[in-house]
Amino acid sequence: MSSIDFSELQSIIEINSWTKNKEGVDKNGEVFAYWLELLGYTLTRYPREEIGDHLHLTTPKKEGKKLLLLGHIDTVFPPETFEDFKEDDEWIYGPGVCDMKGGNYVALQALRNVYRKFGEIHNIDFLLVSDEETGSDDSKHLSAKLAKEYDYCMVFEAAGVHDEVVVGRKGVGTFFIDIEGIAAHAGNHYTKGADANLEASHKLQALVALTDLEKETTVNVGKLSGGIGANTISPKAHLTFELRYTNTQERDRVLKAIDEIVATSYVEGTTATLLGGIQRDVMQPSLDQADFVKKINTLCNIALPTEKRGGVSDANIISSQGVATLDGWGPYGDGDHTIHERASKKSFEKRIKLVTEIFEHFLEGKI
Repeated sequence: MSSIDFSELQSIIEINSWTKNKEGVDKNGEVFAYWLELLGYTLTRYPREEIGDHLHLTTPKKEGKKLLLLGHIDTVFPPETFEDFKEDDEWIYGPGVCDMKGGNYVALQALRNVYRKFGEIHNIDFLLVSDEETGSDDSKHLSAKLAKEYDYCMVFEAAGVHDEVVVGRKGVGTFFIDIEGIAAHAGNHYTKGADANLEASHKLQALVALTDLEKETTVNVGKLSGGIGANTISPKAHLTFELRYTNTQERDRVLKAIDEIVATSYVEGTTATLLGGIQRDVMQPSLDQADFVKKINTLCNIALPTEKRGGVSDANIISSQGVATLDGWGPYGDGDHTIHERASKKSFEKRIKLVTEIFEHFLEGKI
């Protein structure tokens, strides 16, 4: 049995925080902000009209390193789809228990522990954004700007199955190509047309050929559409594709090649327009990050397991600004983004204990 009373966490799990439910996301954020204000945090609110407000909670500043805690307050579940909380001896279940209301709660409990010990908290701030689950298209600009104020960042997405923290995440970009051809009757005027569908097929193959599995770079054309009917040379086509990469050199190589593919007309008479771009840049391991891990290992007398993940998080945004960033500080869980989402009670206890210890060393100036 767990020593943690999860009723407080249950109270926010049961608030529907679907990204598009501004009222619910704001309510969830207000609860977290209230809990943090009790620990001496000062709230700066970044109001938004269509999504939840972003919240930056700050502490008094003293000489020394600055640490940013990062979380998101939105989930992927629309109202009346998955809103219940339950628990058994080993797990808690519900929307956000690991992704990532549970992770935010780990940070909160650790902050409460150090507040009780020291009577105050300084140089540890908390950023809670409201649109991570839809790509952070709005908050990424704020996150990147604020990142420059910090030396370290801890992100409270779920831990790995063996309590790993995340040291690397692929960068991701989503792109769209609109192709204009020339419509013509396929029987009477075949040669007068310029087939947008045929052009799309050439571009699709050229894009996929940019994949380099040895370097873990992938280009996936996930959607192809176009044309009118069997008797018409297609006047329009559309490609939707995604790029994932593990380093900036691969990013630059593929972006240059994409521009060349878009500018090339494989079928005479067609033209193409590129839209979209990089959503979250790559989270690359760095020397500063390795030093951060080494300090934690030494001070906490542990061998912190680490891993890289293909999926992205807001850790990508902070890391790409040169901040030593470690992700995966939340509890271990699985089933995220499904109605089977759950988080391990034992993992909550282990994470809160370790994060508390890290905060203690930070406040003592050892990190």
